[in-house]
Amino acid sequence: MRPLLDPYRRYRHARVIHAVRVSLGLLASILLTTGIHLPHGEWASVTMLVVIGGLQHHGNIGKKSAERAIGTLVGATIGLVLVVQQAWLGMPWLTYFAMAVICGFFSYHAIGKGGYTALLAAITVFIVAGHGDNPVSDGLWRGVDILIGIALALAFSFALPLYAVYSWRYNLADALRDCATIYGRIINGQPVTADEHLKLMGRLNTVMVQLRSLMPSVSKEVKISMTELDAIQRHLRMCVSTLEILGNTRPDASDPDAMAHLQSALKAEHRLIRVQLIGMARALKSGASQRLSRPVEVLPDSSLDTPVYSSLDGYRLLVRQLAANIGEMRQRLAKTSPRWNI
Repeated sequence: MRPLLDPYRRYRHARVIHAVRVSLGLLASILLTTGIHLPHGEWASVTMLVVIGGLQHHGNIGKKSAERAIGTLVGATIGLVLVVQQAWLGMPWLTYFAMAVICGFFSYHAIGKGGYTALLAAITVFIVAGHGDNPVSDGLWRGVDILIGIALALAFSFALPLYAVYSWRYNLADALRDCATIYGRIINGQPVTADEHLKLMGRLNTVMVQLRSLMPSVSKEVKISMTELDAIQRHLRMCVSTLEILGNTRPDASDPDAMAHLQSALKAEHRLIRVQLIGMARALKSGASQRLSRPVEVLPDSSLDTPVYSSLDGYRLLVRQLAANIGEMRQRLAKTSPRWNI
């Protein structure tokens, strides 16, 4: 069971786990609805696919299931009302007009907050009512099937759940390692216009976008406020921005003497930055959050407000600001580690 319970292995094989879980859920849905001979049982399977087919993170599934349930209940109720009035009044044109107006209303609300619920309500109206000529019993059974599909989707979402916080942790760890690699390239005089350097910077920018999209789900899963997650994201963004500035303001990399002097002058800063970046990456990946509480080397006294007299002084000022920013990020990760370390 250890490979299945290991968060990192589950993160690496997330697609396989997701595919197996959906397949088992569909099989259970088919066996249940056919075993007890539920009419229109295929809608339970359709609902399961809608709810969890494209959502692998546990934090999204609960929200989508709730939205699906609300939309289904609203749409099914309206659909049944339309079926009853069609059977009672026998005026198809009135049914068609009412359907068009109702779905237009839902479409108006489908753009913006709550759009998923509104869209599903409109779809469910047609699932239950057809064009108004479906029997009332068929409409009721389809509504029941959809609710069964939602219940099964929720049940299978708890089988080896794929938490968004796993993706957030490991992507952040990879980003911090890339930051350490880029800083090493800058301090060692390697060209910042090389394809490898540009590839690393591009990968960092991509990861920051991915981390931003994961934050709402992470907040729901582990109860870390969006404000705290945004602060961590801001420290990473500042780190990447500072690295870009350092790469473009670095003293002449073609002068060996200048680079040797630079490495000597920034030896303490370089060691501190690398230790903190790699330490945070290891803590995030391994779950050994005690690494974040270990004491780190203190930089020699040097006020950041000291007037700048040379390009090296300005460069060192940026490096020390980078070290301070990374230190603050480390403290935030240590503070929130009891929640994200699951």
